[in-house]
Amino acid sequence: MEYMSQEGYDKLVAELRQLETVELPQVREAIAEARDKGDLSENFEYHAAKREQSRLLGRIRFKQKVLENARVIDMSRLGSDSVGLLSRVEMTNLANNSRMTYTIASPHEANLREGKISIKSPIAQALLNKKVGEIVEVRVPAGMLKLRIESIQI
Repeated sequence: MEYMSQEGYDKLVAELRQLETVELPQVREAIAEARDKGDLSENFEYHAAKREQSRLLGRIRFKQKVLENARVIDMSRLGSDSVGLLSRVEMTNLANNSRMTYTIASPHEANLREGKISIKSPIAQALLNKKVGEIVEVRVPAGMLKLRIESIQI
């Protein structure tokens, strides 16, 4: 079971709809056009379109499976006293006093550009269930990080 925000769920539904109603029909049309060109054994366009169709069908099945197992979290039931899924955490890196803010999100919603890190990432795992003021040590590929939690918001 995958827990996610309503925003993340809606985004996945929109992506799936785009794949099924726009991209898949385009690929099927490309296959039909390539088939009309004759000998399929040496027809590059046909084989490329078939590969693209296979890739798209795999993505569609994956997104359908994610949505099938998805559970939208009721934001009103979340507390802001400790770090959990969908918490927005402001912290300070004690090594260089730099501040950073991340939202703990499901793996399907994680996007570093938007400031969302996966709940399965080392930093999120170390932060889970911690409270404001606590210092957390996290092993990351670059070494050890010491982070102090400054604030937690929902």
